[in-house]
Amino acid sequence: MINFDGQDGARMVGGRARARSPRQLTGDPETWPEQPSPDPGAEAVRQISRALAQAISDQGLSLRAAAAGSGVNRQAIADLLAGRSWPDVATVARLTAFTGSTLWPRSITIDRTGTH
Repeated sequence: MINFDGQDGARMVGGRARARSPRQLTGDPETWPEQPSPDPGAEAVRQISRALAQAISDQGLSLRAAAAGSGVNRQAIADLLAGRSWPDVATVARLTAFTGSTLWPRSITIDRTGTH
């Protein structure tokens, strides 16, 4: 999504927060997707990633099969699962429809104290 602010042209909504991948916004990126993130957006992506990985595993799907069935690029799925990208709503909707699983978290709780 593009936001025109009238001063510096087009920029991403969310500003610099999306310059880093969701996995980089956890305390330890190597633990993705197990460790919660204090960032609400990254936490949503983490939960989507976990739910998608579970759906793919439960259904015995390969990334290639998930891509073919959902219409989402295989690399986009791999990047979502690895926490390297910020998926858009259409991607999540296509993957949800294909897997028949709820991928979007119903609620996100962020621990503001720094402990999880």
